[in-house]
Amino acid sequence: MAEQGPIVFCTGGGCTAKLGAGVLSRILEKLPRGEKDPDLLVGYDSRDDAAVYRITEDIALVQTVDFFPPMVDDPYTFGQIAATNALSDVYAMGGEVKTALNLVCFSESMDLNVLGEILRGGAEKVAEAGGMLVGGHSIADTGVKYGLSVTGLVDPHRLTANDTGRPGDKLLLTKALGVGLICTANRVGEAAPEQMEAAVRSMTTLNKAAAEIARRYEVHAATDVTGFSFLGHLHEMMGEKLSSVIDANAVPILPGAWEAADACLYTAAGQRNRNHTGPFVRFEKVPFPMEEILFDPQTSGGLLFAVAPQDAAALEAELQAAGLPAKIVGTIGEKQTPEITVTYE
Repeated sequence: MAEQGPIVFCTGGGCTAKLGAGVLSRILEKLPRGEKDPDLLVGYDSRDDAAVYRITEDIALVQTVDFFPPMVDDPYTFGQIAATNALSDVYAMGGEVKTALNLVCFSESMDLNVLGEILRGGAEKVAEAGGMLVGGHSIADTGVKYGLSVTGLVDPHRLTANDTGRPGDKLLLTKALGVGLICTANRVGEAAPEQMEAAVRSMTTLNKAAAEIARRYEVHAATDVTGFSFLGHLHEMMGEKLSSVIDANAVPILPGAWEAADACLYTAAGQRNRNHTGPFVRFEKVPFPMEEILFDPQTSGGLLFAVAPQDAAALEAELQAAGLPAKIVGTIGEKQTPEITVTYE
């Protein structure tokens, strides 16, 4: 980590700072839609990860934006995490990152070296993604917030929307869960240093490698797991037309997440996730800490793929060979009630 002093006022942030999904859906329903453009392949009405606009038969723009307050004390690390998180939506859509714009809120009374370290961390991740940092916008504010507006490209024929899975598909998760719980435990001094270090490694790992590997397989749908939790984003993937069964024993978990959940060190955002998505979920003999992990808001989480059943094992093996904790965690089925069943055997 950088030697620059910590952001000492950091009391929480990352994707736990997002507005609840229920609040957003009520607002979006009231917005004017405008005339339908057939080249707008994905818009906000689909609850997908990014917008996609077709330019030619073989090229479409992917547009996304994400920013939030710090969830770690080190400015450079915060910049890396925020950028990695913002870039992830392009990978979820099956695209490649091309350009990025900085989004900054920062107090003029603070040490500008802190801002420099945040931007350095973000710039390095944009470069690692193969993109170009081309500008940005800043606001004088009382608190720190940082993120990116990102543009990518995707072949419209290989676009992976979040709700186009098929019955029989296997669900495959590429990163371990528990980031929100561990960050909360860390703020109150209850996370071991190695537990927080593992969470930071996860949050600063680009989903680029996972997305590139997945292109070699029959992936029908994808999303990245962020603030609305594993179950919240899975609910969006079902699109009111599918259902799924999750084997909670197969879900990868970061070290320390179970202990934090068992100690009730969860977030208000996690409880909002439970309130919003819980009615669609049935738990069968699932311990309470595991429930909390599945509702835990993830910052810069992994990709969740809906993969053709004949390809799932090979994709899992190749992702694991690349050093990712990827696991097949469930199966998609025809629509039924409840929408999501979580087992623990």
